[in-house]
Amino acid sequence: MPLFPGESWKRAIGQLVALYVVALLLGWLIGHTWLPLALVSMGVVAWHYWRLWRLLARLTGGRRLPPASGRSVWSEMEGLLHRRQDDVRNRKRRLLDMLRAYRAAAAVLPDAVVLIDRNTQRVTWFNEAAERLLGLRHPRDNNTPVAELLRPLPVSLWMTAGQHAEPMLDAASPRDPNIRLNLRLIPYSDQQWLLVARDISKLMHLEQVRRDFVANVSHELRTPLTVIHGYLEMLDPSDMPEWTPMFDEMRRQSQRMAQIVEDLLTLSRLEAQEQLSEESVGMTALLQTLRREGEALSQGRHRITVEDVALVDLTGSTKELHSAFSNLVSNAVRYTPSGGSIRIRFARDGDGAVLSVEDTGYGIPAQHLPRITERFYRVSTSRSRESGGTGLGLSIVKHVLALHQARLEIASEVGQGSTFSIHFGAARVQARGAHGTEAA
Repeated sequence: MPLFPGESWKRAIGQLVALYVVALLLGWLIGHTWLPLALVSMGVVAWHYWRLWRLLARLTGGRRLPPASGRSVWSEMEGLLHRRQDDVRNRKRRLLDMLRAYRAAAAVLPDAVVLIDRNTQRVTWFNEAAERLLGLRHPRDNNTPVAELLRPLPVSLWMTAGQHAEPMLDAASPRDPNIRLNLRLIPYSDQQWLLVARDISKLMHLEQVRRDFVANVSHELRTPLTVIHGYLEMLDPSDMPEWTPMFDEMRRQSQRMAQIVEDLLTLSRLEAQEQLSEESVGMTALLQTLRREGEALSQGRHRITVEDVALVDLTGSTKELHSAFSNLVSNAVRYTPSGGSIRIRFARDGDGAVLSVEDTGYGIPAQHLPRITERFYRVSTSRSRESGGTGLGLSIVKHVLALHQARLEIASEVGQGSTFSIHFGAARVQARGAHGTEAA
């Protein structure tokens, strides 16, 4: 059992004092006092140096020290170092077991995981799924620039953007064009990126099936609805006055159903598009058109104003932007009580531009704002039906803005009104042309 440091030092000092006393007695007996003292001192120093040399030799050689076998200071020091070595070895063993477990888990993940050095943009490690989805090979592709391995994916530009890059990128696999991948770049540390690639081919296929189903069903419903609506228009309520309320309700519902079908077809068309025609959108004429449409829908029940202080035009699809803006204006009219006001404002937003539609309507509770652009999502079902809304307008707005790299911001307070703002980047802004003035 090892001694406490105080006890071991006391024992060592006692032994040293005893040696010097014996040396003094021996020197007194032989008549040479300093000779035994010198020999004892040299022996003590030599012994300590030998123990120190042996300890250093074992430590520098990486050898494991044996357990303490004596009761000296050096034995206690070696025993203490032995225990420290055991602790370090056990800690290393646990860390290695954890590392092996993490690597084994990463290796069997269905998603491709690639570890990339942020400074050199070279691959440092990847799992088995990366071989299947990205075409990487071990050890051939270790320490190879990731841009060369994943060509033609725009990985180099994506990574160069760093923290300002888009968080996700959808692209075809460089190994198999039929495999669609969703790539996510994660800042793993200050020196490393983590590239995660997920196979979304089945999800894309299911999404395409859903789009085709909605488009086909909507297209097939259009003709019978047109026929029903046509026959309803031919019926004369004066022939059966008691049925007049029923005829009016049937007409309203058939018109609403036809509008839902048209909106579904519009959404299907927008989802199928990857890019739009790039044309100059004259905002002066478009803003005046929005005002006329709002006044026609309002029928004098609201005060509608237009402010054009941006003095610029936009680049994009006039048809799609008109559809998005018109949806916001019609929503403002529908959900604003009579006597309220609606303001359409087009202004600069830094290097970009923003079009906002502000109303004094009912407002939207905060818990509904994150889902307000989902299909058929309604804050108030009864109020939406009364106003004639289809529940698809904001979904159309969201898809149109995505095609124009724009974003929608919503600020609302219950009982005070709402403000829908569409922000366009600098790339979508151009100097106002002569056509805008002429249209005005």
